[in-house]
Amino acid sequence: MGRFHRHDDGSVHAHEHSGHAHEHSHGHEHSHGHEHEHDHDHEHGAHDEARAELIGDHSGYRTGGERIDVLERIFDENDAAAAANRARFDDAGVTAVNLMSSPGSGKTTILAKTLERLQRGARIGIVEGDIETSIDADRLRGFGAQISLLNTGNGFGGECHLDAPMVARALRDLDLPSIDLLLIENVGNLVCPAEFDVGAHRRAMVFSVTEGEDKPLKYPVMFRSVEAVVVNKTDLLPYLDFDVELFERNLMTVNPTATVIYASAKTGEGLDEWLAWLAADSAVAAD
Repeated sequence: MGRFHRHDDGSVHAHEHSGHAHEHSHGHEHSHGHEHEHDHDHEHGAHDEARAELIGDHSGYRTGGERIDVLERIFDENDAAAAANRARFDDAGVTAVNLMSSPGSGKTTILAKTLERLQRGARIGIVEGDIETSIDADRLRGFGAQISLLNTGNGFGGECHLDAPMVARALRDLDLPSIDLLLIENVGNLVCPAEFDVGAHRRAMVFSVTEGEDKPLKYPVMFRSVEAVVVNKTDLLPYLDFDVELFERNLMTVNPTATVIYASAKTGEGLDEWLAWLAADSAVAAD
């Protein structure tokens, strides 16, 4: 089964795991086939059949040059749209933040607390991304922010992330010149949102202590892509086996420059630090 990922320089790299051959987007192929003169055909056959039954048929997902070209075009088109979004933000004097997380991290609650604190002193806009429903958008209403709901299940194929064209569509429902700070709440997912530039000036993520210390190592692209990690639900630490020092070591392994903010949306811990981070390089004054 093939797999691709996008490097920091924007190139797409595909792995072809058939017969230990690796095919790369720059055209090199490395073959690592080995011949073994062992009489284990029956054992290997039984093992292969059992493995195939376990993992299913993934032959349709093999990557090759054609798929890589398509992916590169998708990313190129997205990056062009992201640059256009960023230009619109700059022209309107808006600072845009892409806020990401896994589902259930408390991202929407953090946003609600943020709006509650900033509603009297800043002009805030929200792009609320979800696959379906207006539940999170409804939770954020009543704090004086402009809110544009974007359901990816409505005409966007149910994508597990926001991309730049989606955000451009959501901007139609916002009056950018009357906004100082735009918070883009991405779809809850620890993989895809990190791959797509939406035009934001800054990236942050909310991470819950209930998710475990290993997540920076298991999802390095996401943790590497952000400038700040808000470690939420610290009020639960007395009831968990979460190792704070181990988490920090794992995070520093993939992103040694990340700002780490320990917070609890329930108790208010860390909100001052979070608001100060948002206020940096923007017209928003943290109270």
